[in-house]
Amino acid sequence: MRLYLDEDMESHELVRALTKAGHDVTTPVGMQLRGESDAAQLTYAVREDRVCITANYNDYEELHDLILQCGGSHPGVLTLRGDGNRRRDMRPGQIVKAIKNMESVLSSVRDHVICLNDWR
Repeated sequence: MRLYLDEDMESHELVRALTKAGHDVTTPVGMQLRGESDAAQLTYAVREDRVCITANYNDYEELHDLILQCGGSHPGVLTLRGDGNRRRDMRPGQIVKAIKNMESVLSSVRDHVICLNDWR
């Protein structure tokens, strides 16, 4: 899967885990988008046909709704919900496993916002 990590998900450990699992991963730093708005981040993901992974689910759900209301399309948004508790929040290996579980059931994530926590 072609993935784009939002700034809040950008970590070397996650990039390594996803890449090792066979995903093509880009990040805001690599694309010189560090500090840009969520709209700019998602615009890049749409333009490059990359599924966006973010923990900023509220803003991305609103952007998803806006795109669809305007008759547009996007490659998909994968969200993670966390509460700051390291025992409950998903770690890189769990994120990779959740994506694998999701891919084994869904044929496409295009035009959907999917919470990876539900795919552990």
